[in-house]
Amino acid sequence: MRELVIFVVMLACAAAHGRPVPVTVDEPYIELHTGPGRGYPVFHVVDRGERIEVLGQRTTWFRVRTVRGKKGWVHQEQIEQTLRADGSAVDIERLDLESFSKRRFEMGVLGGDYGGANVISVYGAYALSPHLSTELSVSQGLGSFSDSQFVNLNVVHQLFPERRLSPTFTLGTGVIRTQPRATLVATEDRTDQTAHVGVGVRAYVTRAFVFRLEYKSYVVFTSRDDNEEIDEWKAGFSFFL
Repeated sequence: MRELVIFVVMLACAAAHGRPVPVTVDEPYIELHTGPGRGYPVFHVVDRGERIEVLGQRTTWFRVRTVRGKKGWVHQEQIEQTLRADGSAVDIERLDLESFSKRRFEMGVLGGDYGGANVISVYGAYALSPHLSTELSVSQGLGSFSDSQFVNLNVVHQLFPERRLSPTFTLGTGVIRTQPRATLVATEDRTDQTAHVGVGVRAYVTRAFVFRLEYKSYVVFTSRDDNEEIDEWKAGFSFFL
């Protein structure tokens, strides 16, 4: 994922080591709220030229401490009106639709139906370009007669990455392990290779969240004479980094 600029990277590193990030107010003043939201009252004002330390972040709100030890919450818009130690302006990249089209990493959870069985999948993706990404997914299927675990490697093409709603096309391969449920006749577990194609829709929701709906058609290359063809429908949410 594209990072929230160098400042946010500095903030994350500082938080990991317990060190605050110092900035200087460059506008007439900034307001400190008692909590991370506009509904919380303003209890203190920091004037231009004064120094504050950024202690942490919650969505678009930053927890800060003044030189007199007062701690409060400042909105992102006002943090952007401060200067770093080197005199450069703080510029925080906003998580929006444009950020989604420039994402690098994506992770998500989807659930649905795989050939009549309930299925849940988790995946991670890396964007090679705004249009093309690779995905690695792990899924668990729970059926009436057997359970399945499968791993897939996909190549996904997103037609309109700059739009809020965009169709997608998927091509991939994988491995599926099928475990029949206990019956009167003992049946061995089996592992087979698969190939699949799919279509779907991605809808940007807000900030770093995306809704996904997809259909895939699988061919399972079994050791028997006939291969299996299985349809899968899934929907879920993902977030990008």
